[in-house]
Amino acid sequence: MGQKVNPHLVRMQVIHTWDSRWFDEKKYKEGVLEDYKLRSMLLKRLERAGVAKVEIERSINSIKIIIYVAKPGMVIGRGGAGIEDLKKFLAGFMQKRHGKSAPRIDLDIQGVKEPNLDAFLVAKNVAEQLIRRLPYKRILVTTADKVMNSGAKGVRIVLAGRIAGAEIHRTEKIQQGTVPLSTIRENIHYADFPALTKKGYIGVKVWINKKEES
Repeated sequence: MGQKVNPHLVRMQVIHTWDSRWFDEKKYKEGVLEDYKLRSMLLKRLERAGVAKVEIERSINSIKIIIYVAKPGMVIGRGGAGIEDLKKFLAGFMQKRHGKSAPRIDLDIQGVKEPNLDAFLVAKNVAEQLIRRLPYKRILVTTADKVMNSGAKGVRIVLAGRIAGAEIHRTEKIQQGTVPLSTIRENIHYADFPALTKKGYIGVKVWINKKEES
């Protein structure tokens, strides 16, 4: 089960919660699509800030977007100018979709305490190094060491694809510490990220066993 089920899904309401917290029976499909587009735009616009996660909460006349970033200063800007520009950008997008009935947008920027313990940021960093054609073995070892030195109980990183330009698809992995995927009470963070190299895509999967938050 541990290899086939998303670790976030199996721990829902035990360790993790939903990234979109709302429900609209009449416009559910439109809301899900809108959340996807919002996340895609924010990940692209704030790429340099290191976006780890985007949570969306909706009410009748407003939408609250909580953005977790590795470098919050790059988003906030001088005197909050960055947040205002981001609000105008999002407001324009919502106005195109909803017209005069566009909801009010509230932004909440949260800093990621330890980027090396965030599975998405780690997977993205590994993918970027693969694109730069760095030796994959060095990437795996140095990344796993950083995660463990940051206080993780365990880490597993798996690469799959034409690694190092090989003609045949293969899988490479590294694991340090313990990563019990079938134990629901363990705080496992998981993410996958594709690396588009000149020889094709290499899939990057990361599992991080974090210590229980007090």
